Amino acid sequence: MNDITTFPRLEGKVALVTGAGGTMGRAVVQGLHAEGCRVAMVDLNPASMDSLALEHGDAVFALSCDIGDPEAVHDAHERVLQRFGAVELLVNNAGILSNNKVEATDVAEWRRVMAANLDGALFWAQCVVPAMKAARWGRIINTSSLAAKTGGLTAGTAYSVSKGAMSALTFSLARELAPFGVTANAIAPAYVRTPMVTEQLSEAQRQALIAQIPVGRFCEPEEFAHAVRFLASPLSGFITGEVLDLNGGLLMD
Repeated sequence: MNDITTFPRLEGKVALVTGAGGTMGRAVVQGLHAEGCRVAMVDLNPASMDSLALEHGDAVFALSCDIGDPEAVHDAHERVLQRFGAVELLVNNAGILSNNKVEATDVAEWRRVMAANLDGALFWAQCVVPAMKAARWGRIINTSSLAAKTGGLTAGTAYSVSKGAMSALTFSLARELAPFGVTANAIAPAYVRTPMVTEQLSEAQRQALIAQIPVGRFCEPEEFAHAVRFLASPLSGFITGEVLDLNGGLLMD
């Protein structure tokens, strides 16, 4: 058996995180930076990344990009190549919430949610996979959701479907890329302590949710980031095509 001290670390790896300006994305950027990665941060709102850029200096690179636009993704990828080189670790974390159920979901909302939650992950994978295959090493980590397995306890139709499709995209990438040393996994969190929970729900709604979660609390952003770091590790190379539940026991399967 190999001595684990001989395995390469994440030090110096180039990571790219979408939705980097949000609560979960910021935690991932912080975690990967702590691992020694150089991190390209992608978000539609450039101001949301200002403090991270100021804190970490040359180790991070902030890009404003509409990930639902394939040309914008291509252009952003070119800028990352020029600044850091090939992306070795892709975290498709960007996404938007929709609570509308089927009859209240119009075409515009459906397409907007799919563009942000699913299309962007495909476009970024298409950009970074060739270099990962050539290097015979890479990590793709997608953000799915508990909603993909439950049909959406509180989430709407478009959101739930987009996250189910994200899990399916993960499986497809994992199957295709495994022979090249590239893994693809997803994390399915539920009720992370973000503004969606702290600001968009009433105290009564929050308490009702907590009562359903066996561990009796919401997930912290740093716990999500820890799961990303685990799947990104060189020692996680035998894990691919997995959807890691992060829900405090709300759903056990």
